[in-house]
Amino acid sequence: MQTPDSPGAARPTSRDVAAAAGVSQATVSLVLGDKWRGRVSERTADAVREAARTLGYRPNLAARNLRLGRTRTALLVVPALTNEFFARVYTGAATVAARHGFGVVLYPSPDGVGPAKDPFASARAALDGIIASSMATEALKAFHGTDLPLVMLDSDPSDTGAAAHVNLDIADGMRQVTAHLLGLGHRRFVHLASAVPSWTFDVRAAALAEALTDCHVRTVRAPLDVDGARASAEQALTGPGPRPTALICDDDILAAGACKAARRLGLRVPEDVSVTGFDDLALATAVEPELTTVRLPAEQIGERGMDALLAVLAGRSPEPGDLPVSLMPRDSSGPAPV
Repeated sequence: MQTPDSPGAARPTSRDVAAAAGVSQATVSLVLGDKWRGRVSERTADAVREAARTLGYRPNLAARNLRLGRTRTALLVVPALTNEFFARVYTGAATVAARHGFGVVLYPSPDGVGPAKDPFASARAALDGIIASSMATEALKAFHGTDLPLVMLDSDPSDTGAAAHVNLDIADGMRQVTAHLLGLGHRRFVHLASAVPSWTFDVRAAALAEALTDCHVRTVRAPLDVDGARASAEQALTGPGPRPTALICDDDILAAGACKAARRLGLRVPEDVSVTGFDDLALATAVEPELTTVRLPAEQIGERGMDALLAVLAGRSPEPGDLPVSLMPRDSSGPAPV
């Protein structure tokens, strides 16, 4: 006997289920769509479900979604695919999406910070909504006018182009870093700042400046790669005036470059200079000494972002409030040298 899963077997249709149960296709649709109550008897509903089970009938979800005008697909736009943080954001979003029968397509913005081009011929036809991580709404101009709900992660909450915002408490993370270093006696700092224009890095700079008003702070910008960070950190450590005792870096990648710079100059971390990062990537515990850094719950912000998109699609208000971050003190920070 051929089963629906046998090679060459024709896939059973709703017409086959209707014939087996002795009802119309409309009744099959009502029962399998769980809209039968008050329209057909429970006995008829049971007969339809039993016929579907016996035949091995599975609804064509793609066709059903097209009829409903829904593809159950979200687009996650990120600045780059090479950063572990965004991979973890995707994991969180995809986990929540899967529980609700959604898929998530990951799409990098060209050149990391440039405008994101619409990867589909018609975004409105291919997507139900967009989640964008660590980007500005103006970078998403290709999707403007599509009426697709947009959820922004780690982005300026004053942007009015988004249906919802999900943010990390970035400012508190930088306050935790500066309090840690001040408690260790540091008063001369270099802020190794990301050269990438972004709201999240602007928040870090503002929080650092506010926390260190009574200290000497010099800002040096660096590209988001280890070699560029090393060159910028060497410049900061060999510049005129007293040498800084701590380098506060916007990112763990920058911090790794700063540690390389210190070693090349014959300086010990943390005995001669302390170094801190931000993000708590796998890199933070792969380098020696391990980095003092701020742990960002990347998977959780991805989860909250997908939850927010689902809420918007359902006409509900997303969960409010920023996600907390935490300082991870490790061996790259120590008492200020005398």
